[in-house]
Amino acid sequence: MLERQRLGENGQEERAILVSVCTRQMQFEQAKEYLEELAFLLETAGGKAVRFFIQKLDKPVNSTYVGSGKLEEIKEAMDVAEANMVIFDDDLSPSQIRNISKALDDVKVLDRSSLILHIFSERAQTSQARIQVDLAQYQYLLPRLTGMWTHLSRQKGGIGLKGAGEKEIETDRRVIRQRIDKLKKELVKIDKQDHNRRKNRSEFVRVALVGYTNVGKSTLMNIISKSKVLAENKLFATLDTTVRKVYYKSVPFLLSDTVGFIRKLPHHLVECFKGTLAETQESDILIHVIDSAHPHFRDHMETVKQTLRDMNMAEKPVLTVFNKIDLLEEQEREELEKTWFAQESMPAVFISAGEGLNLDSFRETLLELIVEEYGRKTYNGTHYLLQDYQYYKMAEEEANPEESNELIG
Repeated sequence: MLERQRLGENGQEERAILVSVCTRQMQFEQAKEYLEELAFLLETAGGKAVRFFIQKLDKPVNSTYVGSGKLEEIKEAMDVAEANMVIFDDDLSPSQIRNISKALDDVKVLDRSSLILHIFSERAQTSQARIQVDLAQYQYLLPRLTGMWTHLSRQKGGIGLKGAGEKEIETDRRVIRQRIDKLKKELVKIDKQDHNRRKNRSEFVRVALVGYTNVGKSTLMNIISKSKVLAENKLFATLDTTVRKVYYKSVPFLLSDTVGFIRKLPHHLVECFKGTLAETQESDILIHVIDSAHPHFRDHMETVKQTLRDMNMAEKPVLTVFNKIDLLEEQEREELEKTWFAQESMPAVFISAGEGLNLDSFRETLLELIVEEYGRKTYNGTHYLLQDYQYYKMAEEEANPEESNELIG
């Protein structure tokens, strides 16, 4: 497995300059917001952003991403700000990384994908997530080996010896390809086990929390299931899928929470995490959680919707949850509610998971969707569950069954 460590070495603080190109297809404010998100990613990884650079170009420069003059500005700024790395908001080619590093006196150069992969490597807890991250890292490194990863030759051990006339880089490539094949086989085995486990839960209605990263999904998960899933004000605080069995007014259902979505998420990382996201794909109901206080929450919503479309999940019933309404002015909240209900037909609730606002309304709306979904199922216990629920409705008393937050997987 790849070695996992903080971005800094020998206790040195990582101070980075962040760089982006604003093309004709982008607004300058949008490019600035992307860099602010990149700075949050860096903070999550343990580093600090000290300067931003945005260059307006028709398209990134093939050789160095930004122009030579901008590179000179960045080099001067690194000395003044005492920065020791540069991070670019788009994926860089191997040649771009080499050229930029050379122009900046061999400084460490990262792109958005490598930073996200680093965060994922630190957040992965289960064996499945660790294998997925390692696979994504190796797939990312494979085309970038030249001049960058000769240290892998020290790790190859007994896998194979270098043939006559074979370059060291070719040996490194072979080593990585062998590791990729091994990791893929391990993932196939784990995915089969997970598939069998999910088949045993088919009688339950399955509800999945989805949304942009850092919108409060894990906090809501903890409230609904009375569990203790990690919830931090950081991007990708939750990486591993958590599934819990929950009872509300005598009606049981399964609730899952997994990694949040983000713009420019590396494609190979999405591919590797399809096994983890299978829990979401096989769900009956989606809870789309939104940070209503974020100035660009509509862009975040579209990112999530597009990801769901890419995963063939756009037709599932969705409960839209606007979270963090405590951070909105009353007028802002009223305008948001009017705008939403005037344009959308999907059910929606406006809550604050952190402050406990409107949670009863959220639970009741979710329960209506769950009961409706149970009505579509035909397994033996369905009618009993619905009759039991109707009993509590008729009595106008909230049931107090033994709450369960059983960890399912």
